[in-house]
Amino acid sequence: MPELPEVQTIVNDLNAAKLVGVPISGAKVFWARTIAEPSSVLFCNRMKGRTFTAIRRRGKHLVFETDNDYTMLLHLRMSGRLHLVSVDTPRLKHEHVIITFSDKKQLRFHDTRKFGRIHLIVDPERILGRLGPEPLEKGFTVKVLAGRLRRHKRLLKPLLLDQAFVAGLGNIYADEALWDAKLHPNRIAATLSMNEIKALHRAIPRVLKRGLKNLGTSLGTGETNFYSVARHQGRNKDELKVFRRSDLPCPRCKATIERIIVGQRSTHICSECQRV
Repeated sequence: MPELPEVQTIVNDLNAAKLVGVPISGAKVFWARTIAEPSSVLFCNRMKGRTFTAIRRRGKHLVFETDNDYTMLLHLRMSGRLHLVSVDTPRLKHEHVIITFSDKKQLRFHDTRKFGRIHLIVDPERILGRLGPEPLEKGFTVKVLAGRLRRHKRLLKPLLLDQAFVAGLGNIYADEALWDAKLHPNRIAATLSMNEIKALHRAIPRVLKRGLKNLGTSLGTGETNFYSVARHQGRNKDELKVFRRSDLPCPRCKATIERIIVGQRSTHICSECQRV
């Protein structure tokens, strides 16, 4: 699933393509369930004639603000990605939603597993308001993180994956941040010392910024892997310290990296650096 660096890379690509301000001449939906709300028919009717006034990110959501009362929220889920092509480009099998612009470009939502969802709603905070703080913004302070951790007796890794706790982290960057901070994913959140909280507070932005600098993490060449809007793969795989590096030496202490299950999620750790 695309995480904060991958979603922000897509946002940056879309803004670089200068879609903001270009009138939308029409929209088509080929898999109705992709549109969570309203109906696919209403979605197409309401998009026609509109323009995007801003394209941004909140957590793992792409946020498309329009020139009327509606905001389009797109969550890529497991396999979603966006293609920006000319109108004469043949449609691919898994391109389920197509938005056509007056300049003959099309923004196409491609989703092999069909888990991605689009909301076109008047009040985006009804969905976005459930999310936790943005870890790359100034408001994400040590004090804020400490206060949130101390309210929970949950395991650390599942808590970091909870989008209501902190927005944008997923399996890749949670593993990387915990390794960076030398914290075991099975630690109880409320038991962290202030020094450990400070280490985690440094680690989370560090691994996210590294992923963003490398234009995201792509782990293979399959249809469900991450690709940018220009269909390029992210380079961050070469920078990963533990994620999917089972049986390889830890970059820090040379002990063997292990794969364990935490909260039903595959998790990668160095058992020497990250002791319980």
